[in-house]
Amino acid sequence: MNIIQTTLKHLDDLVPLFDGYRVFYRQESNKDAVKAFLKERLTKQDSVIYIAYIDGVAVGFTQLYFLFSSVSMQPMYVLNDLFIDANYRNKNIGTALINKAKARCKEQHYKGIIIQTENTNPAQDLYQREGFVKDTDLTFFWTNK
Repeated sequence: MNIIQTTLKHLDDLVPLFDGYRVFYRQESNKDAVKAFLKERLTKQDSVIYIAYIDGVAVGFTQLYFLFSSVSMQPMYVLNDLFIDANYRNKNIGTALINKAKARCKEQHYKGIIIQTENTNPAQDLYQREGFVKDTDLTFFWTNK
């Protein structure tokens, strides 16, 4: 397995994975919109995306967004997206992607990583195995609709 930080040259490999991620969360497939969204993230460098390859095939990704803690006055990441192609699950790819994110966090001396996901997401077991602790303080969300 090879995990690399995504650049624009990896966009075509990333689009089907990201589209599959959105479909997993009950969104309609829209590869054109996905490509535009990811191209903007990569161009503006407002997120960090890692992509995992096995034998040259893109099999999973994770996306980190930048965040700050006002109380500790330190930068953090939000691991907002993690997705593994269904044909490659249970092969420790998620663990490897999380470890890549943790290594980046340590290298940059960031405070830590927050994971945002649905309460029913089966990956919660993975997150707990990888040392993430459920935070009951973060329980409110406002939607602008």
